[in-house]
Amino acid sequence: MSPLTFVGAPPQQNSVAPSVSASFGSMTSSNETPVGSLENPIKFRDQDYETLREQSLKSKKLFSDPTFPAEKKSIGMPEDPSPGKAITWKRPKEISPDAVFVEGTTGTTDICQGQLGDCWLLAALSALTIHPSLFVKVVPSNQSLGDPYAGIFHFRFWQYGEWVEVVVDDRLPVREGRLLFSYSNTRNEFWSALVEKAYAKLVGSYASLKGGNISEGMEDFTGGIARSVLVSSRTPQVLWRSLTAALSRGSLLSSFIQACNSREVGKITADGLVKGHAYAITETHKVKKGSEEILLLRLRNPWGFIEYSGPWSDKGNEWNGLDASEKQKIELKIKEDGEFWISADDFSRIFNVVEVCSVSPDSLEEGDTSVSPGAWVISEHKGSWVPGFSAGGSRRYNKSFWKNPQFQLVLREQDQEDEVDSGEEEDDNDEEDKMDEGSETMSTEEKKKVVKQKKKTKQCTVLVELLQKNGRQNDQINFLYIAFHIYKVPLEMQGSCLESSFFMSNRPVGRSGKYKAQRGVWRKLRLDPGKYIIIGSTYRPDKAGEFFVRIFSKIKNTLGTNDFSCTSSYLPVMASPVSPEDQMRIESTFNKKSGPDDRLNAKEIMKLFNSGWGSDYITCSSQYSYICNMKTFRDV
Repeated sequence: MSPLTFVGAPPQQNSVAPSVSASFGSMTSSNETPVGSLENPIKFRDQDYETLREQSLKSKKLFSDPTFPAEKKSIGMPEDPSPGKAITWKRPKEISPDAVFVEGTTGTTDICQGQLGDCWLLAALSALTIHPSLFVKVVPSNQSLGDPYAGIFHFRFWQYGEWVEVVVDDRLPVREGRLLFSYSNTRNEFWSALVEKAYAKLVGSYASLKGGNISEGMEDFTGGIARSVLVSSRTPQVLWRSLTAALSRGSLLSSFIQACNSREVGKITADGLVKGHAYAITETHKVKKGSEEILLLRLRNPWGFIEYSGPWSDKGNEWNGLDASEKQKIELKIKEDGEFWISADDFSRIFNVVEVCSVSPDSLEEGDTSVSPGAWVISEHKGSWVPGFSAGGSRRYNKSFWKNPQFQLVLREQDQEDEVDSGEEEDDNDEEDKMDEGSETMSTEEKKKVVKQKKKTKQCTVLVELLQKNGRQNDQINFLYIAFHIYKVPLEMQGSCLESSFFMSNRPVGRSGKYKAQRGVWRKLRLDPGKYIIIGSTYRPDKAGEFFVRIFSKIKNTLGTNDFSCTSSYLPVMASPVSPEDQMRIESTFNKKSGPDDRLNAKEIMKLFNSGWGSDYITCSSQYSYICNMKTFRDV
């Protein structure tokens, strides 16, 4: 995908650890509530909402968050030198005397983008508001600016297999009397601004929210699976039916118009639409005008203004000939609030990509919404790419590719009787395929012919997703080019680490596609029963990073959780991930020892390794991986 999937145009000035397996889709109840579940989320920065709230009420002092202070570093961007543009921090009631957390009910128009290029996040948040059961996962109920008021709020976000609770105070950045970033259309409602602040705290600063893929926000608000759909891959009628079905299943939808280059991002077209900008898709409907049936979609610009001005827009003459009952049925509002209707034909002509985030793999299926969803099992894995050890790069680096972490996948029972769905596979030929032997000499047409001639066989359905962690750090975004490959393991090689000779003589049976510099890549596959190896890698070797892999399989299948620790002549390739508690302890110790320049030389780092970090539950390679991601070293 082009860089235009990476959206984030700020609004124009308006004149106004270990592997985990779980059942998904039909989960059984348990008396134990695991840490990281929605009911028992991880406490970000070790802050417990109830405890802090009680302390504030007891002391009669409003909560002030020391871990995300009302200071410049929490903004993460240079200040405007003009005295009149100075940023101050105020609580809601200092901004608006009649401030409320939520006014009435939540809705898509509650969210307006401020002076920050985080439309990707706010479009996802707009889409979330139309699904109340999903919304309360992120924004817990029983929060208010009324008495008893302590100036503290909490929100929950999904982070790599775990739900994390983030606590914030309600001091918000203000410039010239107005909220600097997200605000509500009513100006006295503050829940959306506080969600944005909590997410900014989670990733480090407000600046870290600038620009991103819509799928990031949708996944972190739901724990679901996000994918991109090319609008041109379906007719307007088929696309409309697919989006209607997705909304009925509780999926989050958004879309954007691709820009040809960076200069086009934020450019407003003649129809009033913004290129390289995220729009939430919040509703579909069909209306009758005479004998003609019109398929419509409702979209929202997170800016809260600047709307589509073509046919069926707020200003469109098409509404004049429509029965009043039809208008009432779709709750037509002629108002400059960023929300508008557009016909399916015009949507398909103008927009390029739709992002779909589904809370279950079954929701990714198109067709009859009456089909009952199946049961799935999730297997989750965390790992690290450590330079020199487990960061082997792509397949074109055949001497080191085998060193990447290898995860075992065991499929025993078939669940699907169908031909390979060519719609789920795309032409992902890339430069690394030149390294392959054998069938790589077939043309694209020959490969398609083989697929069409394939007889129906019972296969196993799996969905694999690879997510890289910590791509938003230090007020900037830095995603590595990542992909995964799946290999079927011959009987004689099962139970052992696969080395370079195997990968040089065997092709993968499945993969995510081209290497992409984005947080996540995924692919739904149908595979024969057997044992497989999944390898996640960066495009170039020796790129440090942490990652998360989740594998969905139909419940009849069994997923192997024994991950291989392949060895080189130096150290184990697989590094155990650092736990959140140890990560905070390591970072705290590092900050104390590194001094004002945030750097250590080789001797200093070895002293730290020998000073007690080498406990039973933190391996040296894990420490090294985490520190490589966190800081830099200076020369000896």
